[in-house]
Amino acid sequence: MSDIKAEVIEAATRSKAAAATLRMLTRKQKDFALNAIADALVANESSILDANRIDVDDAIKRGTDAAIIDRLTLNSERLAAIASAARDVCALPDPVGDVIRGYTLPNGLEISQVRVPLGVVAMVYEARPNVTVDAAVLCLKSGNAALLRGSSSAHHTNVALADVMRQALASTDVPVDAIVLVPGTSHESVEVVMTARGLVDVIIPRGGAGLINSVVNGSTVPVIETGIGNCHVYVDAAADIEKAVAIAVNSKTHRVSVCNAAETLLVHKDIAAKFLPALLSEYKKLGVTVHANPALVGFCKSAGVSYEAVTDADWAAEYYSLDIAAGIVDSIDDAIHHIQKWSTGHTEAIVSQDVEATRRFVAAIDSAAVMVNASTRFTDGGEFGFGAEIGISTQKLHARGPMGLPELTSYKYIVTGDGQIR
Repeated sequence: MSDIKAEVIEAATRSKAAAATLRMLTRKQKDFALNAIADALVANESSILDANRIDVDDAIKRGTDAAIIDRLTLNSERLAAIASAARDVCALPDPVGDVIRGYTLPNGLEISQVRVPLGVVAMVYEARPNVTVDAAVLCLKSGNAALLRGSSSAHHTNVALADVMRQALASTDVPVDAIVLVPGTSHESVEVVMTARGLVDVIIPRGGAGLINSVVNGSTVPVIETGIGNCHVYVDAAADIEKAVAIAVNSKTHRVSVCNAAETLLVHKDIAAKFLPALLSEYKKLGVTVHANPALVGFCKSAGVSYEAVTDADWAAEYYSLDIAAGIVDSIDDAIHHIQKWSTGHTEAIVSQDVEATRRFVAAIDSAAVMVNASTRFTDGGEFGFGAEIGISTQKLHARGPMGLPELTSYKYIVTGDGQIR
């Protein structure tokens, strides 16, 4: 056994032991620990930001994309927001112990289906140090141990954050190994986590398509697939022009580096002449490049917006930039068929005042979230009223869409009798 494999197995073993204690703690004990973590993050701002500066400087030297550097960077305001989010989790209901359903059989046996923690939740994620804290506090609140493997590009920051949180736990009833950073920065350490059946109960990857596909295809541990967001906005023939422009602009440009940003725009041919000049004028001001199908190229030329001819790679792309694939379609069915072909199952939106059109679209589109006359940017745990999320699941088993605290639990059946035998 290699040294790094032994170290990762040892870390996962400590997480497993901590999970056994966590599942028995009360809400009061867990909330006290969450407040201690929030206090510690604020108190140790200087050392955390110093560590983050090392990672950011290294990323700049490597010529890392600006959007990734933005996700990597912490400052006083962002760290304060992370600490505030940890406090917010305290106010959320504790899902552990909730009775999902209960009933009594004719023989007098009482059946209760009760929420319980998953156990050890491993997070594998890219250059997002906020996930180190978000995952740790959400797992803690839901009674799970967090086994964290961030990217090497954020290593110094993640070590600093994990050390601060673990030190905070030392003065609480929560075991310090409720939060464990996976040792090592090589891919080997990730591979060990992905195959640690019996120690790791579930893996949640957060990042780009390459990371997620690698974890999904390489794991023997169950995976909750998250995040790849080739999101579509379809502007129907019966759309309100003003609403459609606002939604298409917000969905694409509000924040380009997130999974719920729109990457494809489809426009019904009957509204194109009214809608596109207004939209493309806004896209031009904001610096959006349109990857246009042939029917849309003329509108791009007239508007003076930057454009290129669309390719299959564009239809499939998750850009993380001010680029959007766009096309004029002949019908709502053409839009639906296009989305069914290219969607990653994250979020799709329709803009229409036609009730029958929206009904048809919602019924036909099999994505985790479908927006009707609203921006794709609303697919978010906070926006859904969950208070927080650990990721957005694009799969269909156990959890789908924004994952809040209940999605970090499983359940067990408690059967209470009075001497019944079968």
